[in-house]
Amino acid sequence: MSASSPAAAGTLQQVIDDLVVANRVLAKYNVLDGFGHVSVRHPERPGHFLLSRSLAPELVTAADIMEFDAESEPVAGETRTPYLERYIHGEIYRARPDVNAVVHSHSPSVIPFASSSVRLRPIYHMAGFLSGGAPVFDIRCCFGATDLLVRNREHGKELAKILGQQNISLMRGHGFVTVGSDVRIAVYRAMYTESNAALQQKAIGLGGEITYLDEEEALKADTMMAGVMFRPWELWKKKAMEG
Repeated sequence: MSASSPAAAGTLQQVIDDLVVANRVLAKYNVLDGFGHVSVRHPERPGHFLLSRSLAPELVTAADIMEFDAESEPVAGETRTPYLERYIHGEIYRARPDVNAVVHSHSPSVIPFASSSVRLRPIYHMAGFLSGGAPVFDIRCCFGATDLLVRNREHGKELAKILGQQNISLMRGHGFVTVGSDVRIAVYRAMYTESNAALQQKAIGLGGEITYLDEEEALKADTMMAGVMFRPWELWKKKAMEG
């Protein structure tokens, strides 16, 4: 992580505060419910990351944030119960030095695309980050029959491998992950993954030919949106935190 990256630019307290906001925003808009989680890379120790203790996202406060090491284990003698699937976050950070925030969600409109041959593709400019279609991680292919949870580092490594350099990976029978260079972008991508999935299903239901964004359009749209990320973030923050 470079010194000029968004995660490194803020103080530890600012990063924690934004992480709390991210939890509340994603819960407010039903991208997370009682399950799912969001993390940020530690601004002072880039090999570590910050993630709430095991708690429903809507209830997360700054006091609930824990620090995890490069093996996704709690540091400093922490005894509170962590999320079981913290390895999702740790292994993506390990594989992707450009990523400073990760969201894991089970939002309902996305699930069918994770278990279908129909690829999730960008149907409008707000979802340009889906360029090329979202890859699908199928834990069964590497580990046989499991409960579909990412329970250890090996599971997390395979998920990170499928994610590759993409902004999102679906998870068969489970949900999806989105990543970003800062928490606002990761949250934005999670929100609009759900929106795009809902719109794509409606378009498919019309029965005609669908025109998706091509790669050049998607890249230009995603670059444009990165420059105005403060607009939805500040709105979502206000609505989520005032209630």
